[in-house]
Amino acid sequence: MRLAVPLLLAMLGARAAFAADTFVVRAIDVADRKAVVATVEPVHQLVARARIGGTIASLAIKEGDVVADGAEIAVVADQKLALQMQALDSRIASQQSQRDQAKADFDRVAELQRRGVSTQTQLDQARTNLDVAERNLAAMRADRSVIAQQASEGTVLAPGAGRALNVPVSLGQVILPGETIATLAEDQFILRLQLPERHAQFMRAGDMVLIGSRGMQAQETDTMREGKVRLVYPEIRGGRVIADVEAPGVGDYFVGERTRVYIDAGMRRALVVPSSYVYRRAGVNYVRLAGGDEIVVQPGEPRNIGEVKGVEILAGLKDGDTLAAP
Repeated sequence: MRLAVPLLLAMLGARAAFAADTFVVRAIDVADRKAVVATVEPVHQLVARARIGGTIASLAIKEGDVVADGAEIAVVADQKLALQMQALDSRIASQQSQRDQAKADFDRVAELQRRGVSTQTQLDQARTNLDVAERNLAAMRADRSVIAQQASEGTVLAPGAGRALNVPVSLGQVILPGETIATLAEDQFILRLQLPERHAQFMRAGDMVLIGSRGMQAQETDTMREGKVRLVYPEIRGGRVIADVEAPGVGDYFVGERTRVYIDAGMRRALVVPSSYVYRRAGVNYVRLAGGDEIVVQPGEPRNIGEVKGVEILAGLKDGDTLAAP
């Protein structure tokens, strides 16, 4: 009789513990998570173009190089500009001599007119000749400045800081004004989504998404990280709504690289149980009912129940089942 009381108390304690370690399955509202493919894109692509035609005399970058804002990318040389500069220098020197001669004539006529030897008409003619010579000299110097400016525009500078994506020219190549010298990607990168049109009503700027591990290999939930929708474009193209997602570390990817992104496309009802109630044996997932029976289940995506780590059950259970902890 002395052993019966402790044994009875132990049995009652075990039964109470068993009752506490149960879980009633209820259907709850969960986010309908969809996996889509996103590509890494720069926020802006900068294009460095040639402002004059000519030959590529020097090329300072290649694909993949990091370029600073205002850095020299290439030099376009046009030999005709140098010849035009030489011709203008000769004309300017000749015109300078004519101007000096007109100035000397004007000074001489002015002195004679002051003495009363020359007439006012001769003085006016000399002044006109001097003005014409000075204006012709100024016009030639302006023409030279235009050619010098054109020659300086042969230096192609980076329109901004970034990474060189494409350099379609080579040293010695002849190009025309406006041709592309290099295409640069700004330092800021985003993930660009192209979603079916039916998802347009669910996408909003500021929404959070889950980004899988790099590449298109199988994704592990533990390696996912969060991103935020930066912009949803107001135009649907080809039945697709386009959205940009900001995420840390995207700049380490290749431009155009694809990765999986999980978005919320509305809400749906689902059965979610704590992960500790699901166990695996011989490659099959089981749960144990409160009555002791084992049920084969098909688990789905991880879903948290408050602060408890849970998993969605796709098949094997129904609303109202009571589970016992294994």
